[in-house]
Amino acid sequence: MANTYGAAGRMAAAFIHSKLTPLFILASMSLGGLAVLALPREEEPQIIVPMVDVFVEMPGATPADVEQRVTRPLEQLLWEVPGVEYLYSTSSPGQSLVIVRFKVDEPQEPALVRLNQKLAAHADRIPPGVIGPIVKPRSIDDVPILAVTVWSARYADDQLRSLAVQLRDAIAEVNDVSEVTIIGGRPRQVRVDIDPAKLSAYGLDPLSVQQAIARTNVRGAAAGPVAGGAVTGLEAGSRLRTADELRNTVVTSASGRPVFVRDVADVVDGDAEPSSYVSFQSKTSGAQPAVTLAVAKRKGTNATDVAHRVVRKLDSLKGSLVPSDVQLTVTRDYGETAADKTNELLWHMLLAVLSVSALIWLALGRREAGVVLIAIPVTLALTLFMFYLFGYTLNRITLFALIFSVGILVDDAIVVVENIVRHARMRGGEAGGLAAIAVRAVDEVGNPTVLATLAVVAAILPMAFVRGLSGPYMRPIPVGASAAMIFSLIVAFVVTPWAAVRLLKPSAHHDDGRNDLMTRLYRLVMGPLIASGRRRAIFLAGVAVLLLAAAALVPLGLVTMKMMPFDNKSEFQVMIDMPEGTALETTARVASALASAALDDETVVNVQQYVGTSAPYNFNGLVRPICRSTSCRKAIEPRRATKWPDACASA
Repeated sequence: MANTYGAAGRMAAAFIHSKLTPLFILASMSLGGLAVLALPREEEPQIIVPMVDVFVEMPGATPADVEQRVTRPLEQLLWEVPGVEYLYSTSSPGQSLVIVRFKVDEPQEPALVRLNQKLAAHADRIPPGVIGPIVKPRSIDDVPILAVTVWSARYADDQLRSLAVQLRDAIAEVNDVSEVTIIGGRPRQVRVDIDPAKLSAYGLDPLSVQQAIARTNVRGAAAGPVAGGAVTGLEAGSRLRTADELRNTVVTSASGRPVFVRDVADVVDGDAEPSSYVSFQSKTSGAQPAVTLAVAKRKGTNATDVAHRVVRKLDSLKGSLVPSDVQLTVTRDYGETAADKTNELLWHMLLAVLSVSALIWLALGRREAGVVLIAIPVTLALTLFMFYLFGYTLNRITLFALIFSVGILVDDAIVVVENIVRHARMRGGEAGGLAAIAVRAVDEVGNPTVLATLAVVAAILPMAFVRGLSGPYMRPIPVGASAAMIFSLIVAFVVTPWAAVRLLKPSAHHDDGRNDLMTRLYRLVMGPLIASGRRRAIFLAGVAVLLLAAAALVPLGLVTMKMMPFDNKSEFQVMIDMPEGTALETTARVASALASAALDDETVVNVQQYVGTSAPYNFNGLVRPICRSTSCRKAIEPRRATKWPDACASA
């Protein structure tokens, strides 16, 4: 008799009494649990969008000269690189920045090779006096997962930056930290202010002073003679270590005496001129100078674990490296938000499984619900393990795919369980018992179930081939849902009959289901509709009205259409676009006024102001480079000109 069954019936017959079936269930659940623990938790899915920053310096040049002599030729050159989709450029005093964005899913390493080859092959286009180009690739993992603001009411920004440098070295020692960036604070520098009158009196020019300092600040080494079986090292020259050594540097000689740097210039050992302002402001502290440490993680690591390790490292430094009157405030923690979102989605996935099981309990019975309660977790566990094998991370997209899959993957188990229950009621005393009934029931609905499953996969899977940025961003949904459907089909033919034989209660009498409460309710509603054409017409008209009313919710604005649910990040950015040429201090006053206005909202905890420098950028700032360049004024994108913001305020 078993040979007369189809593929579904033969599969059910092979596993319904097999010792491998419970092992398959345990192994699936174990692999799913391993995947939950091993999958990295992140805010956003891993998307390959190769981004490259190309820096070129032209000391002393104005923004107009930089744009004409460096930026425009560089744009034309980079636009010839295959795979480039967008170019964003910034021309600032003495510096040019061109951000190259390749097409989505373009392999990063070949893209970088093509870009470097293009720059090297056309090095003759670089005008004299230009330093660079310096190529710095960017990826989704360069988005800082943690931002720690160092602020104090006692210390100035230069002192805070010195402390931040030490903290950066300590954070860099934490496992899986890839980059720590310091934003804000004036660095220490030794400035040489040349006196034109004194310089003219000695018949010198500024270039002579520069060359003299460069010659003095050189240390050379060479291998000396061999003596006693050892090589004697030879060293000449020394580095300038103090401001006094710089003052005593000889520039030239006049009238038989040396001319020192101090004779023609003032040497000032202090802080650099302010080129940016970073401040921290809260309801209780007021506006205070600050420095921000932006921490990025390595690719494929758990953002939650990395963030927790960095925070623990900083806590251990309080009272030793960090003075008691210096505050460390975490102003961004994507590790914490990623953990909150994934935990919440896992909880909702559990609720979805329990809700479906409760519905089966109501419609068929508690034993039947138990069968479904076994089948769904096995399917979800296998799907999670597939995410792990495909290299996906545990984020709101992959978990949304699983929650989305619960509603469709349960169909296979429900169809099989319902048919087993129906056959058990009609053939309760049949020879072979419930096992034979279950195999026959599975075989009966096998082909339609396979067809329905493949139809769902065929409808969802093409979404995985969508091009553009939304394609790879949403790809875990069709991949996860398709894998879940295939696994649900296997589980329905293997696990569901095995569980049904052990959980369902065999019926000793024949019953076509007429006494079932849900069946009686169904017949009570459908009987009059089928019997009366007028009632059918009224019912169909009511369905059409409800359909039109539901469709009208979108144009009426009562329902917001969005591909993904709203992101619930605890931060937002306000970008200030001041007239070109506005002083930093004026922009800082405007940013401070906006910060004070934002703090009037009771939900705003604190505000960080970044004037003349970039704030720690997020995912949107990576793929659309706004507020990511330093000291930027204007950007020129091929075929479109864009005005860049002068300041960012993050709340």
